[in-house]
Amino acid sequence: MGGSGVTFHVCGSPPARSGCESASKGRRGGGVAWRRGVEGAVRRGGAAREGWVCSPALGPAPLSVWSTVRAMASTARTGAPRHDRPVLSRRALNRATLDRQLLLRRSATLSPKDAVAHLLGLQAQNVKPPYFALWSRLAGFRPEALSELMEQREVVRIVTIRSTIHTHTAADALTLRPLVQAARDRELNAFRKGLTGVDTDHLGDVVRTLVEDRPHTMKELRVALLAKWPDADPFALSVAARCVLPLVQVTPRGLWGRSGQVALTTIERWLGRPAQPVPAPDETVLRYLAAFGPASVKDMQTWSGLTRLAGVFDRLRPRLALFHDENGIELFDLPDATRPAEDTPAPVRLLPEFDNLLLSHADRTRVIPAEYKGRSWSGNQAHCTLLVDGFLAGIWRIDEQKGGGALLTVQPFGKLGRADRAEVAEEGARLLADMTSATSYDVRFGDFAAV
Repeated sequence: MGGSGVTFHVCGSPPARSGCESASKGRRGGGVAWRRGVEGAVRRGGAAREGWVCSPALGPAPLSVWSTVRAMASTARTGAPRHDRPVLSRRALNRATLDRQLLLRRSATLSPKDAVAHLLGLQAQNVKPPYFALWSRLAGFRPEALSELMEQREVVRIVTIRSTIHTHTAADALTLRPLVQAARDRELNAFRKGLTGVDTDHLGDVVRTLVEDRPHTMKELRVALLAKWPDADPFALSVAARCVLPLVQVTPRGLWGRSGQVALTTIERWLGRPAQPVPAPDETVLRYLAAFGPASVKDMQTWSGLTRLAGVFDRLRPRLALFHDENGIELFDLPDATRPAEDTPAPVRLLPEFDNLLLSHADRTRVIPAEYKGRSWSGNQAHCTLLVDGFLAGIWRIDEQKGGGALLTVQPFGKLGRADRAEVAEEGARLLADMTSATSYDVRFGDFAAV
């Protein structure tokens, strides 16, 4: 098998003891082909069950012993037999992830800045989600605390992970943005048709000159760029601008209780620091596991938008704890990370739209029950989400009313028990008291969206 010095394949009849011709020819790269062949033959049944497993090194063996050989192959591939790996159930993954996300209990020790760093940023497609995300995770959180960090330029709003606006610490913005540049390059390639005749390197120079002279709105940028490239698509030009340069949204955009349209400048100009070289992804993988683990390679790739990270995980493998999920997917984790028991109580949580808890894994069933997949969206509109017993259980919204009142409407996806309804109402009342200026408020259960 590849990397093990042993090649296997499936034959229809017993080969010669000295090894068969196809096994010898298949030595190079035969591991994956053998594994698929054996597993496929066993699944299909029939005559294939009478075949043989062949190895030039080990000789022939009946296919009936395939499970033993499969374990040998797993050992050669990963360094440990698959059946020796602990299996983490869906609920166990749920509790571990909630714990990393500060959602099993609100942190009484992390500052807002440290929490933003631990979580590797907060989704910030809209202004309010980062504030509600921290309210659900930090004891005694005041929205003014995050707003002050933004005014002091200790946190910034910038396009990074999955081509979306995130609130990051200044240090992370300087390193994560270049790390995910490959994803921005792929995004740019999707708009090449609208950029005929546009030299994107030159476009970057033009945009840098404009926004470092003064912050520009996206409309102002499009007007200036169309004057130089009149045949280009206006939207493609604006996408190119944010793909080729690390542009931050300057304040007052993003501040709590204040309004302001999106205006952009470079991160170097805003922070007064030079751009950072592209870092190795190893540290970010470890930080991702600390915030979202245990996780697979595909989970990390889904979160980051990067590809071909298997080699990074292999390089880190000796430093990591290894598991499988109930579907046999290999999972990685930090060896000293907490993995709470699956019966650990999980309190009700009210999360904002686009919360990264629901978006950062390839397999999202650790948080989203299969029957509720897609129900936190109405078309292109994302709803704020309700967690009950750690899993997605509904959506919610706040309506601020005339006269200083506020109404929180909760739309459960299924029937909630009396105790759960009471806990939801209590959490909702706290949210309205802490996160609105309402002088009176109410929590109600009912439908407000077709999901």
